[in-house]
Amino acid sequence: MSNEIKFGLLLSLCVLMAACTTSPPSNTNNICEIFREKSGWYEDAADAADEWGTSIPVMMAIMHQESRFQQKARPPRTKILWVFPGPRKSDAYGYAQAKVSTWDWYIDSSGNWGADRDDFADAIDFIGWYNKVSHKKCQIRRDDPYHLYLAYHEGHGGFNRRTFKNKQWLKNVAKKVSSKSRSYSSQLKRCEEELKDTGWFFF
Repeated sequence: MSNEIKFGLLLSLCVLMAACTTSPPSNTNNICEIFREKSGWYEDAADAADEWGTSIPVMMAIMHQESRFQQKARPPRTKILWVFPGPRKSDAYGYAQAKVSTWDWYIDSSGNWGADRDDFADAIDFIGWYNKVSHKKCQIRRDDPYHLYLAYHEGHGGFNRRTFKNKQWLKNVAKKVSSKSRSYSSQLKRCEEELKDTGWFFF
């Protein structure tokens, strides 16, 4: 096989891989613009809300904080000797930044076999499921994004032990999630009927 053919195959593979990656929405601060741009995302989020009882704005605010809607997001690498890239802090991955062990628990519990962390529909369903578990295990209201996010970050055992108590930085992040949820809720009220009517299917 000639070098030209090898180069052509490699280039085609790179293009194919790039095409399979979904870029983040152009405006992640406006939930209406997100759903208008991303065909099917509103329906996926609405299905998760119906299934697990957490509102669309709350789930989307958590996802915004976790990944900024980046499909293949991962935690940053640690540094070795302050210079060389080291291992990542965890195996969290995808839209919801779910860890492998928690994702496996979700699959076993929900029966969503074949779910992928870099699939929006599966990731938003995961967030809804996790919030429902937080509601049961931690007695958190389903419309309380502040405490739902603390449980999402610390885990249910950590939340119940109040491991966030002395983490002011984390409580500040939870406040941002709560504020983003309120903003998304206000925006969605202005466009949800439109989204329901059109479905926003593009071909």
